[in-house]
Amino acid sequence: MTDLAPSALRPQHPVPRSLSGLVDEFELDLRGDAANRELTGVSLSSRAVQPGDLFVGVPGQMSHGASYAAAAREAGAVAVLTDEAGALLAADCGLPILVTPDVRAALGTVAAWIHRTGENPATLFAVTGTNGKTSVVYLLFAILNQLGVVAGLTSTAERRIGSVAVTSSLTTPEASELHALLARMREAEVRAVGIEVSAQAVTQHRVDGLVFDLAGFTNLSHDHLDDYPSMEEYFQSKLELFQPDRARRGVVTVDSEWGRRLVAECRIPVTTLANHPQGDETHADSSADWHMTVVETGARFTEFTLEGPDGRRLQTRVPLLGWFMAANAALAIVLLVESGFDLAAIDHALTRDGGIDAYIPGRAELISGDRGPLVYIDYGHSPDAFLNTLAAIRASTAGRIVMVFGADGDRDKTKRADMGAIAARGADAVVITDFHPRFEDPAAIRATLLAAARAAVPGGELHEEPDPATAFRLALSLAGEGDVVLYAGPGHENYQEVAGVKLPYSARDDARVALQEAGWL
Repeated sequence: MTDLAPSALRPQHPVPRSLSGLVDEFELDLRGDAANRELTGVSLSSRAVQPGDLFVGVPGQMSHGASYAAAAREAGAVAVLTDEAGALLAADCGLPILVTPDVRAALGTVAAWIHRTGENPATLFAVTGTNGKTSVVYLLFAILNQLGVVAGLTSTAERRIGSVAVTSSLTTPEASELHALLARMREAEVRAVGIEVSAQAVTQHRVDGLVFDLAGFTNLSHDHLDDYPSMEEYFQSKLELFQPDRARRGVVTVDSEWGRRLVAECRIPVTTLANHPQGDETHADSSADWHMTVVETGARFTEFTLEGPDGRRLQTRVPLLGWFMAANAALAIVLLVESGFDLAAIDHALTRDGGIDAYIPGRAELISGDRGPLVYIDYGHSPDAFLNTLAAIRASTAGRIVMVFGADGDRDKTKRADMGAIAARGADAVVITDFHPRFEDPAAIRATLLAAARAAVPGGELHEEPDPATAFRLALSLAGEGDVVLYAGPGHENYQEVAGVKLPYSARDDARVALQEAGWL
């Protein structure tokens, strides 16, 4: 198995905390001697332990983390934090053991204390929603850079401090990694941080120990019903972020009933944003505080205006396809304004630079050149993402649309039929392939997608090709000058997961090779 795991960014000059101080601060049950022991970090994995770490043993699906306490000691851990079951497993590890009833629930506040997160002067932005989270975080980062502000981000794609970046493994890192990342950012004098916050991050305690200055909401649509029994419970996980113990203020997109409910039910002050796609007022909410209106769209950009209270207004463009990217940019700008940045200063910087100077890996990313079909690689893997991206492409091209996609194995199965149907209706030709089948039968996944596509468009042009590289080349062969190929799903990712093995595969890199082979690059 190829090791594709990322490296975490930690502080380079941590300020130690005493183990006895930790015991006193959180009234932990100490078993052993805490005297003369100092902590400089926190780790959930014995393989990631560095000297001075508190090793945290949490119960897992296959085994209890505390089983690896002896290995953590060998790597330099100075103590173990775990629950009663873990304490029994770690009893002979030779380290002092701290016991708490719910170790995962304690992890965030403990990591915040060890890394002194409360002393961090940076403005913290949280961005949540089904689609658009990564894009908003990158757009925040881009605009902050254009304003001359040292910025950081953590997203599905990567963790970034200025020009320093590592690949991500989770949309939102575990609390131990997140607080270490913020400590590293403090060393780099980062003044604003965009953090992509998934629903799972809230319910699984990954953002515990943080109070965000601003929380932004993009949208809510069908996804993650393998983790949440219903859309209502999925919504409640998002709503939890908009509470006083999680965030001080919010900015909420009110293009849907979910957004309007969030405004009505949250317990923090919120500012609202409504989006007006070009020639389509179905999303508009006239009572919103801010309004984004699309002015012009193209294959390589979307221009829009943003109007707010007191006649404040700017017009700019984002170098990305689709009204939804303009909506993401508008949310980023309103978050900055609500945090204290002057709209006129933002307008000046964007006008100077000809728009928002952003690069978002694998989000409707145009990788083709000046010749041949336009080729977009996208991370979208939900019905709503398919619908919006296909509509944006249709509005900007007179040619054929060829779409390549698959569906995740061991993930929400209830969205697959909608994905197949939307692809068939929105594209002129569809190539269905494998996308992270994991432990499911990939042929069965493809069969579900194909059946839904055939039912939606009887007689439509459908192709099945299990191998992603071959599937993309097939799609490319079906397109010519003036056409578009949309490869949806893999986005920025550099692997395909099959039966527990992460096989190296980058759709972006492979598509460039295929374009070269076809003579288009």
